[in-house]
Amino acid sequence: MPAAVKKVLVWVFWIFIIYSVLTAPDRAADIVRTAWSIVINGGQNILRFFSQVLGG
Repeated sequence: MPAAVKKVLVWVFWIFIIYSVLTAPDRAADIVRTAWSIVINGGQNILRFFSQVLGG
């Protein structure tokens, strides 16, 4: 991907994020909370899996 296209896409992404937060802050906060919960649960499950595999 050319650098100019990548730069434009990054700008569009951040403009969309700012627009979303400004127009619907409650919904944006819910999305962030949900995403963070998914990351935390995924990490815990990976640790639990390796704990069972390696230590029993």
